[in-house]
Amino acid sequence: MAALADGLADRDVASLRYQFPFMERGSRRPDSPAVAHAAVRAACAKAATLAGDLPLYAGGKSFGGRMTSQAQAAVPLPGVRGLVFCAFPLHPAGKPSAGRADHLADVTIPMLFLQGTRDALAELQLLEQVTNALATRAKLIVAPDADHAFHVPVKSGRNDKDVLAALLDSASNWMLADWLYR
Repeated sequence: MAALADGLADRDVASLRYQFPFMERGSRRPDSPAVAHAAVRAACAKAATLAGDLPLYAGGKSFGGRMTSQAQAAVPLPGVRGLVFCAFPLHPAGKPSAGRADHLADVTIPMLFLQGTRDALAELQLLEQVTNALATRAKLIVAPDADHAFHVPVKSGRNDKDVLAALLDSASNWMLADWLYR
């Protein structure tokens, strides 16, 4: 997450990093959705206070992105213009399904999915079906050969830093375009 935040800062996009309570405790067991959603809401409220008149986007990597989207689907996050997901966890590894995305139908703001083609937690064909069903509210950017952590094999001819840079370029351009043209 530090690399994501630093990379966004290099592109003039401020970010607020926070931890879920289970992470603060050093637990491996994730918080209940209610606790996680409350953490997302608290972080968004803090970001809104700090951002002033700047446009506000929410999201996260893996579990954080899913909890953010669930919170938004349940009750819209005040002032949030769009959601950005880094490695959305569509299903458990080895158990392809799209059920974890059902709530996205209730998200009415734009969504950006940054996803590796080798992500064991999101079979690309299923994620493409999900984003296609969301129509113009969703955009999918894929990183060829990248896994859930956006690591790429050496044989791909690219390195992790270049993959992350391309994804962050896409994210910052998407946020800027959404802000300017909405």
